[in-house]
Amino acid sequence: MSVPVEAVVFDVGNVLYSWEPRFLYERLIDDESALAAFLRDVVTPEWHFQHDAGRPFAETSAELIARFPEHEALIAAWGPRFNESIGPAIPGMAELVAEIDAAGVPLYAITNFSGEFWKPFRAREAALFDRFRDVVVSGDERLLKPDPAIYALALERFGLKGPDAIFIDDRAENVAGAEAAGMRGHLFRDAATLRAELVALGLLA
Repeated sequence: MSVPVEAVVFDVGNVLYSWEPRFLYERLIDDESALAAFLRDVVTPEWHFQHDAGRPFAETSAELIARFPEHEALIAAWGPRFNESIGPAIPGMAELVAEIDAAGVPLYAITNFSGEFWKPFRAREAALFDRFRDVVVSGDERLLKPDPAIYALALERFGLKGPDAIFIDDRAENVAGAEAAGMRGHLFRDAATLRAELVALGLLA
C-alpha cells in the first residue's frame, strides 16, 4: 500500500503568485520595443537567477550597471521595487490555501527566491504565508531547485519523509526533482486541477 500524503509543499512564483519582470518595467518604460529589448538583453533571467542562488543585489546590480551604464536607474530599481514584479495571487489559490489550512493539512513551501527580496514580499503577503509552517528560500540556503540537496534539506527541516508530501510547481524539472526525492509531484496548471488532485488524495473533501 502507498503511504498516504499528509502535507502540501508549494512553489511560490507562478503557483501562488504571478511573477513577471514586465509588471515592474512596463511602469518605467513607455516604448514597447525598448521595454522588450531591456527585458531581453539587460535584466535577463540568467542575471536574476543569481539572486535566487544567494548573490546580493548590490553586487549583481553593480556588475550589470558597469555593462549597461545607460540603464543605471532602471537596473537600480530592480531591488527596492522587486515586489512590483510580483502580481496578484493566481486565481483561486489564496482560497485553496485557506481551505487546505482549515482542513488541518500542514502547509510548507520551497521557493527559488532571493533571500533579501523574500523578506519584504513575505511581510506584504503575511495573511497567506502565516498559514505556512515553514518556507525554504533558495537564496538563504544557496541551493536552487532542482538540486536534490534543496529537497533533502526541506524534508529534514519540515520533519517529513518524501512520501508524506505532495509538491506543487509550475516547472517540470522542479517537479521531477521532488519526485526523485520521494515526494508526489504535481505540475501546476490551475487551482481547480490542483484541488481535484487534493480531493483524490483525501486531503480535501
